[in-house]
Amino acid sequence: MLIVTGGAGFIGSNLIKGLNASGETDILCVDDLTDGHKFINIADCQIDDYIDREVFISAIKQQQSFGPVDAIFHQGACSTTTEWNGKMMMQNNFEYSKLLLHYSMQHKIPFYYASSAAVYGASTKFEEHPEYECPLNVYGYSKLLFDQYIRRRAGEITIPWAGFRYFNVYGPREQHKGNMASVAFHLHQQMLNNENPKLFEGSDGFGPGEQKRDFIFVEDVVRVNLWFWENAPRNDIYNVGTGQAESFNEIAHALIDHHGHGKIEYIPFPDKLRGCYQSFTEANIERLRSVGYEEKFLSVSEGVLRYMNWMEAKP
Repeated sequence: MLIVTGGAGFIGSNLIKGLNASGETDILCVDDLTDGHKFINIADCQIDDYIDREVFISAIKQQQSFGPVDAIFHQGACSTTTEWNGKMMMQNNFEYSKLLLHYSMQHKIPFYYASSAAVYGASTKFEEHPEYECPLNVYGYSKLLFDQYIRRRAGEITIPWAGFRYFNVYGPREQHKGNMASVAFHLHQQMLNNENPKLFEGSDGFGPGEQKRDFIFVEDVVRVNLWFWENAPRNDIYNVGTGQAESFNEIAHALIDHHGHGKIEYIPFPDKLRGCYQSFTEANIERLRSVGYEEKFLSVSEGVLRYMNWMEAKP
């Protein structure tokens, strides 16, 4: 059996779909479906069982067995970067991760978890070293805290494990994320409503729409997870991005090219985001490449086209 936490979420559901494509269906999906709209993400997936997140946590605390488990893919977290309830964030992102790590160690289960590029905050270098880690929000800090926790115990951990610092992931099955869905999703929705795509004016020395992020298509993220499970390279924390920053303007132009109409409109930069917004990210993926991961990553133009084709094929 494989366990996927956050299995009805964005990356988790894509991971289940990727596992299905490789022939895996003995999957326990863990999530919280209080927002029942998320069911659509796993409606076309093959899973063996579903369990509510709180029931799962209770079972883990009681050391209940789920039978032979081949790996835990821990994607469950609160990923809202504008959330400032630190107590809730620590419970969801830090304590939950600690609990699963120790359970995995006790039961000798490979453990692969989602970290985030948010740990780098305002840094201008994006390498997996403490000197470049300075989060701008409590979400980023909650992710960094667990990275630090597992680093301190790395010498004691005998199971295969890896932490993945996801950069800006976009693609299918993110519609439930609301404001936290990718810019590609939001610009597409604007254009479906016969609006022009809207981007922020300049910030942090970048011109209008010229803020740059390392945008990575979700299928590439899934491939990294599956490769690590299959190959079990060096236990460590890894950046998962394309290694190439591209501007928000480039995403908008890819959508304009796809739709065949539209013109970018620039809107004032929100005051609430000043001082806690990453205007530039670009993953250093040398560590990922050094352990043998050689797959090519999709560019924004390639990924956006694939995403649009997927959305247009859905009702």
